[in-house]
Amino acid sequence: MSSWPKQPVIYEINCWVWLRELGNRLDHPITLATVPCEEWELLAGLGVDAVWLMGIWERSPAGIAIAGTHPGLLADFRRALPGFVPADNVGSPYCIRRYRVDHHLGGDEGLAITRRELQKRGIRLILDFVPNHLATDHPWVTDHPEFFITGSDNDNRVAPASFREAGGRLLACGRDPYFPPWPDVLQLNAFDPGLRKAAVETLSAIADRCDGVRCDMAMLVMNDIFAKTWGERVGPQPDREYWPEVIGALRSSHPGFLFMAEAYWDREWALQQQGFDYCYDKRLYDRLAHGSTEELRRNLSADLAYQERLVRFMENHDEPRAAATFSREQAKAVAVIVATLPGAVLLHEGQLEGRRIRLPLFLHRRPAEPPDQELREFHVALLRLISREGVKSGRWSLCHCEGGDESGLCNLVAWSWEEGERGHLVVVNLSPERAPGWITLPPGELAPVPRRLRALPEGEILLTVGEELGESKVTVNLPPWGFQIFALGSQR
Repeated sequence: MSSWPKQPVIYEINCWVWLRELGNRLDHPITLATVPCEEWELLAGLGVDAVWLMGIWERSPAGIAIAGTHPGLLADFRRALPGFVPADNVGSPYCIRRYRVDHHLGGDEGLAITRRELQKRGIRLILDFVPNHLATDHPWVTDHPEFFITGSDNDNRVAPASFREAGGRLLACGRDPYFPPWPDVLQLNAFDPGLRKAAVETLSAIADRCDGVRCDMAMLVMNDIFAKTWGERVGPQPDREYWPEVIGALRSSHPGFLFMAEAYWDREWALQQQGFDYCYDKRLYDRLAHGSTEELRRNLSADLAYQERLVRFMENHDEPRAAATFSREQAKAVAVIVATLPGAVLLHEGQLEGRRIRLPLFLHRRPAEPPDQELREFHVALLRLISREGVKSGRWSLCHCEGGDESGLCNLVAWSWEEGERGHLVVVNLSPERAPGWITLPPGELAPVPRRLRALPEGEILLTVGEELGESKVTVNLPPWGFQIFALGSQR
């Protein structure tokens, strides 16, 4: 396939749940080898550039057993799935026994068929890579115990929840330093040279089967974070960082392969410098869900070269469902923001239909929820509009906004895209109140033209240019959570 587009639209699918529901709908089992062509056509019709098949690797029987006795996990299972039974727990997709496609999903042969079907439609394939931990029954536990962090008898007495016996040794459970250890996985030693070499070999085998990887909790194996988390257990920091070593080696054999980082703690820029093509923009999500308009504007004032390598989203499998986080009208405004900013866009299966229940990843089925057809139609119209009109083409600029009411408050955010003699202006009201105001266009030769983009009825607001303000300013008066995408044209 050709090289990756600059601003890909990525569609995440919870593979096990999705295939199960397809089978139920069609009344026969479905695997990756037998997904109906119509399903891939639907994604192609949205303008999706890549599908992230989340959770395809072989899950751990040992991990399933651990999860099946964990009080906290069981409570979460019952919260999300009324009528939960033990067979619903198929283990965490991030408790990987081996990087082979689970036979329940169609095995490696099924994945190869899916990839060919996606390629026919110009859609790339993203899979998972977990650098920080593996299942307690992964072959490395017995074949390469030096790849893991070991514990002592004293550790077992003092912190028994942080260590687990496996392969005849006491090994540390995988962890994020700000949360309790994950009981079903073992911690890899990111400082071990042999482990890094094995990670390259694992990634090379993955790269033979897809076009990119989403790297789970990528910041955990950065030298300073790893050293702070594990201290004397792992010794001095290596001369090289984990990711430049691993990504650099992989790229020599698989040029053009894409690396996407799940990243937090303001490590996005550093991970970009270490080789990642894209990093999660969790800060944007937090601003949209919980922050102020001014905080969002500051967030969007960051350097464009940095923003172009961020992954924008309004939900993913680790966040609450968007329909449960935002009101209906707010969700539409947020969707316009996420879809029209520079960078990659991540869509989560079920998001377009308004699913509200966040499903624990251990479960292979989810409760029935009636689809919100009107919301889906809105999302589809938005994605097609952006694709058809080339909204995200050319140079992006954040626009200055001024409030037009007596309070002087401004809940508007706006940006423009300019390419040659055409472009677009996006304006969004991020408040439950009507928002009059003025938008200052960036310097240039483009001005609003007298036409509206009619694919989004909720956003159809007559464009007026205040004569007394000059051609660089646009007046708007948006309803609560209102938005508009204006066409721009040359003044010549």
